[in-house]
Amino acid sequence: MKRYAPFLTVALIVIATIGALAVGATHIDNFWSELFHPGRNEILWNIRAPRVAAALLVGAALGVAGLMAQGACNNALAEPSIVGTSAGASLATVIAILFGVVQVGSLGAIACGVIGALLATTLTFKLASLRSGLSSFALIIVGIAVTATLSAVVGISTTMVTRADARSISFWNFGSLSLVTSNNLLGILITAVIGIAVAYAIAPALDRLSLGDATAFHLGIDVARTRRLALVALSIAAGGAVSTVGTIAFLGLAAPHIARFIYGPPHRFLVIQSALIGGLILVLADTAARTVAQPNELPIGLVTSLIGAPILIALVAMRNTTWRTQ
Repeated sequence: MKRYAPFLTVALIVIATIGALAVGATHIDNFWSELFHPGRNEILWNIRAPRVAAALLVGAALGVAGLMAQGACNNALAEPSIVGTSAGASLATVIAILFGVVQVGSLGAIACGVIGALLATTLTFKLASLRSGLSSFALIIVGIAVTATLSAVVGISTTMVTRADARSISFWNFGSLSLVTSNNLLGILITAVIGIAVAYAIAPALDRLSLGDATAFHLGIDVARTRRLALVALSIAAGGAVSTVGTIAFLGLAAPHIARFIYGPPHRFLVIQSALIGGLILVLADTAARTVAQPNELPIGLVTSLIGAPILIALVAMRNTTWRTQ
């Protein structure tokens, strides 16, 4: 079964993508004919296609970001929304937007998101290692505290501002692909590709890091360098995604664990499969977000939370034997 799982994932992505293009608030007549004539139908190619493409890219980026968070922390519960990465990217982007420096989805906003993500993630790791060596437990606790603090600042900033577009900024912060256009895809693509490439390059070192810092060191791994590169990959992938579509919780937790359950612990497989599964989940979640409550649209972060929260509960209840046997 494991041999055919990658092909099944790709097939599900194709089906989900076609389904996402087909459904929406506006019915498209002769859908199959329009699908094979790129550019002819404005709703299909100028609105839905960029949104679905963004969902695939953002989902892939967040899936790999979650894997890097878990690898760097050596903790099954780590993900961008827990270690402060998403909150840092969101805060930096919101500040830049409110000061009129950038617009949502622009290359400038993506750059701000990546910088904010890197600073917040670095802060979490520095604070977690102040009194002693880096502890997985301390990382999660500190990460939750950093995330709560930065998220509160974002909430206060968007609430106090009197700008006319403050409501749309607040909605974006909960996670939404509604503002995505074809012009935003290049920035998301660049950060996703860079983040995934760095993650794939350090995957063998993360396999050894999962055995513990001391064991990885004796196996010839530069532990500090590997962890720094994992944080860079995490910040680039998650920062680019969050700065464009807002905070999408739990996707970075769910995708790597589903991939790990199917394919086992080797990170080279997990990088690719976490990307594929993350893209699949986000396409399905976005389709649900814009169709379940028509004509209204749900924040996609709420939908992915409904998917990811049960997985988090299951991890705690089952004590996650997959991680203990690595």
